[in-house]
Amino acid sequence: MKTATNNSKPIFWRDARLPHVELRKVADGREVCYAPHTHTQWSMGAITGGKSTFQYRNDHYRVQAGDLVLMNPEWVHTCNPIDNQPWAYLMLYVDTAWLTDLRFRAGLLPEPRWQDLSTAMISDPIWFERYCKLAECLLEPENELLEKQSQVVEFLSDLMHELARQPVTTAPKTPEILTDLALYLDEHAADDVSLDILCELSGFSPGHLIRAFKQHFGLTPHAYLVNRRVQLGRQQLKNGTAIAEAALNAGFADQPHFQRAFKRLMAATPNQYRRASADHKVEATRRQQ
Repeated sequence: MKTATNNSKPIFWRDARLPHVELRKVADGREVCYAPHTHTQWSMGAITGGKSTFQYRNDHYRVQAGDLVLMNPEWVHTCNPIDNQPWAYLMLYVDTAWLTDLRFRAGLLPEPRWQDLSTAMISDPIWFERYCKLAECLLEPENELLEKQSQVVEFLSDLMHELARQPVTTAPKTPEILTDLALYLDEHAADDVSLDILCELSGFSPGHLIRAFKQHFGLTPHAYLVNRRVQLGRQQLKNGTAIAEAALNAGFADQPHFQRAFKRLMAATPNQYRRASADHKVEATRRQQ
C-alpha cells in the first residue's frame, strides 16, 4: 500500500498583517487531486516541478515546470497530476477587492470594479523567477513585514501592467435570471436550498435550470452551493474557528460532510488548512520574545 510522504502534505502560508494574500506550497502533487471549483480570490500558480493538466472553463492545457497559470475569481478550474507523475507547485491567492484597488490606482481600470484578465498562462522564465522569489520571501519567517508587503505590491503592480497590454477577451454575458439565482445561492449558502425553490424563482423546469446554470457557471446549482459552503468554511477556519463549528456555520450537516467536501475541492484537510493560522501565531509570538 502506498503511503503519503510529508512532501505530499500542503503548506499554507498566511499572515494576519497581510490579509489580502495567501500562499500554498505542494512539493509532491501526485496525490493532490481537485474537483472542478472556483475561488473568490484572483489566483496565480507556478509549476515548480513535473507536469500536470490545467482545465480552465472550457480550455485544457498541459503545463510543466516553469509555467505560470492565472485564474479569475469565480472561473471554474482544476489542476491535476498526469498518470501519477510527480509534480510540484506554488499557488498565490489575492483578495479580489484589494487587487481591484491596486489596478484602479495604477490607472489600469476606468473604475474601481473588478475586470477579468484574459491571460490564462504565462511561459516566461523572468516572470517565473520573480514569482518564485516572491513566494520564498513570504515563506521565510525571518523576513520583515515591510519587505513582504513591498515584494507583493511590486510584483503584482508590474504583472498587472504587463497583463494590461494583452488583448482583452469578453466573456459571454450571463442572463440576468441566472445571475440572480447565483446571488440567491450566495446569500443562502448555509441554508437548506431546494431545486423547487430555484425553479420557482427562475420559472425554469428542473432539467432546463440545471443545464442553463452549468453552461454559464461551469457547475450545477448543487456543486455551486457546495463550493460556496467550502469557501465559507475556509474563511471560518482562517479566523481560527473550530472545525465542527465551521462545518455547521457553513451549512454542512456535520463535520464529516465538511471534511469530505473540503478535501475534494481544496485537496487538503480542514485541519491542515486551519493549522496554518495556529502556526503563524506561534511564529509571531516567538519573534516578539
